[in-house]
Amino acid sequence: MPVRMLAAVIVSLCGFRAALCADASRPNIVFIISDDQAYTDYGFMGHPQIRTPNIDRLASESLTLRNAYVPSSLCRPSLMSILTGLYPHQHRITSNDPPLPADGKKKKANPEGNAEFLAQRQRMIANIDRVPTLPRTLGERGYVSFQTGKWWEGNYRRGGFTAGMSEGGRHGDKGLDIGRVTMQPMYDFIDGAIAANKPFFLWYAPMLPHTPHTPPERLLAKYESIAPSPSIAKYWAMIDW
Repeated sequence: MPVRMLAAVIVSLCGFRAALCADASRPNIVFIISDDQAYTDYGFMGHPQIRTPNIDRLASESLTLRNAYVPSSLCRPSLMSILTGLYPHQHRITSNDPPLPADGKKKKANPEGNAEFLAQRQRMIANIDRVPTLPRTLGERGYVSFQTGKWWEGNYRRGGFTAGMSEGGRHGDKGLDIGRVTMQPMYDFIDGAIAANKPFFLWYAPMLPHTPHTPPERLLAKYESIAPSPSIAKYWAMIDW
């Protein structure tokens, strides 16, 4: 679905929750993206042990699309497809990284210290400049937008966000603090958008339940006695988190 059409669909949803929207034609949008989990591992998707009450409540009030897939199993191409509404062959991001360089022994070298690799990474990132993105399209409608969490495409501004956390490192650098370490940057953005009477788009993409599996003890304790192994207990607790 082209990103402009996607934006129009999202805007039209405000009719169901008009009371939550300052402007019924421009609803506030919180876009939640989980990372590295099975699609069945939510309460509302029928998992018998994992408890996800907040997402379950949202699902109970919403339309759920239970059969939607992207043609790449990697996170970066998938995120670009979500962001642009385009297939990988259209937005040209088909892998997480460019080909890794080899050292003199034909083994993979440290890519972060390889000038050729870093130059190729910048050429990959430049693809985002030539395609429409959801925050840019919403910006044309007067939205402010905020990027948090997983992000591969350079500085958040490259995607059209008006504010954000990631500065250009692999995965999302400072943005990866969201959800695991703090929620404050997101709260500050929302408060500022409301104070300015601006509709907002929030990209909430914490690296959860992605490894490392380090759930809070209060959540891990819920699953230690019912999970088939300690590692699965940690995974389940990460999804709960």
